[in-house]
Amino acid sequence: MRVAALVLGAGRGERLGEPVPKAFVLLCGKPLLVRALVAMAAAPEIGVVMPVIGPSDLSRLKALESELASIPGLHPPAIGGAERQDSMTAGLTALPPDVSFVAVHDAARPLVATEAISRVVVAACHSGAAILAIPVRDTIKRVREGLIVETPSRSECYAAQTPQVFRVEVLREALEKAAAEGFIGTDEAEIVERIGVPVTVVPGDPSNIKITDRADLIAAERWLRDQREGETGGAI
Repeated sequence: MRVAALVLGAGRGERLGEPVPKAFVLLCGKPLLVRALVAMAAAPEIGVVMPVIGPSDLSRLKALESELASIPGLHPPAIGGAERQDSMTAGLTALPPDVSFVAVHDAARPLVATEAISRVVVAACHSGAAILAIPVRDTIKRVREGLIVETPSRSECYAAQTPQVFRVEVLREALEKAAAEGFIGTDEAEIVERIGVPVTVVPGDPSNIKITDRADLIAAERWLRDQREGETGGAI
């Protein structure tokens, strides 16, 4: 079964405060999008890798041709829309017809490990839908109008990560239903849950940081520096 990765990078990322869209912000000298594409392509289960970018970012992507040339399975970009679901729909439409499973990943998660990608892909190929997630450490409160309405059991609370992997027809059906009902989900799993498909949770990694603001970017830079120092015995 052929598995494709859609790497979503059409968001603007205003909270980072950078002059370029988030996917093109540099992390230790490389754009987040490039790092995410390289990471997804490194998993042996992934046969197709496709960036999904904003319509005004084609020239930015073209300027990265030399960095992208060595990525195996890289396909031309799909053009995303205003909402995440618009970008997913555009990506699904652009995929080769022989793709059976799609792994949706955020360009803002450039440090995802190859082993984590493989775990979630294998799980999805067995169950039809799977995501990476990690247990939350803090006590979670549901709050409405400034007041606590519920304290869910921490043992049942997980923080979702990407990639999230689905059988293509499952994700397509979920997107069509969401569009027909005007529903906007926060991730792919939420809209798949709405069509009654169980979603398997696979252990993620704390290092799979999502870059949202400047503090996240600094944390990712620190993680990369620590990795390099570990590989070189302290010499950079």
